Amino acid sequence: MPRAPHPVSRIKAITGFPWWLAQLFTGAKSFKDNPLIGSHRLNRWGLHALRVRVAHSLAARRRRRMEARIAPEHRAAFARDGFVRVDNVLPEAEFEALRDRLFAVEMPAREMLQGDTITRRIAIDPELLGAVPALRALLASPLWSGLTRYVASFDSEPVHYIQTILTHRADAPLDPQTHLHADTFHPTMKAWYFLTDVAEDEGPFCYVPGSHRITPERLAWEKAKSEAAPHGIDHLSARGSLRITPDEVAALGLPPAQSFAVPANTLIVADTFGFHARGLAARPSCRIEIWAYGRRNPFLPWKGLDPLSLPGIAERRVGWMWFARDRFEKWIGQPWKSRGRMKPGSS
Repeated sequence: MPRAPHPVSRIKAITGFPWWLAQLFTGAKSFKDNPLIGSHRLNRWGLHALRVRVAHSLAARRRRRMEARIAPEHRAAFARDGFVRVDNVLPEAEFEALRDRLFAVEMPAREMLQGDTITRRIAIDPELLGAVPALRALLASPLWSGLTRYVASFDSEPVHYIQTILTHRADAPLDPQTHLHADTFHPTMKAWYFLTDVAEDEGPFCYVPGSHRITPERLAWEKAKSEAAPHGIDHLSARGSLRITPDEVAALGLPPAQSFAVPANTLIVADTFGFHARGLAARPSCRIEIWAYGRRNPFLPWKGLDPLSLPGIAERRVGWMWFARDRFEKWIGQPWKSRGRMKPGSS
């Protein structure tokens, strides 16, 4: 005879239900942390697949309202591939001056170790923008602002960092970011403007062209993964960032991942619902880039109205976030450890 639920468990379920229900209408993605999102029965009935379909439909509508912000060839490339690549973003002399200035400044840095890889981030905040005026001009340019907003599907200011990727820096398993994955169930944007050349064997960005589209095959794959969650899939997939193998990619009718061994001064803006990864590095390497990230509630029907994008607020968000995580680390965690003031390429 099955046991009756423990009274404490019943209380948690009753008090938690309104919060869990409300999260269905946000970007919450973890199959482990929300028993509704991770419900086998609800996902068998199509809950996860419905959230995917609705989020992508709304994103397509928002993007249509921003089509005029990007060039037709970039719009076509994104529709086909899920990313846009732009070579020679700045004239050579301007790029070298920007890069040299960024490499010379010392700013507060944070690091996170994943497997054998260190990710270092320096917030692009008022101090850095004041020290490097050319950086402010780049981020305000029509190319940058148009592409990042269009791909994100929101007319909102992304979060910006100077990011350094240091590979083979620990005696640990491989970086989990080297496995092909989707960041979440809805369209999101990440951008990489490479300040250093990236060789094929130095951990290049990799992306499966066309994997940003919701095809019947992809939707069936999403539904199957949601039905297996949270216990029948790996830990990171159960947290909502679904992993995929190359064989599964082929079964979805998609091509192999394309790796971007690119010269410095190259920009890539991608929808990270598409399958992507960090390529394997054959030796210790250092990759430095301006990195941008954009993600809002995918169920918002409007493209703007984002108070966090207001001048004076947008460039301070990272500092506020780091402060909050430091202050409330016990409750919300803080994976980004302070390293003091550093230059981007410091060892």
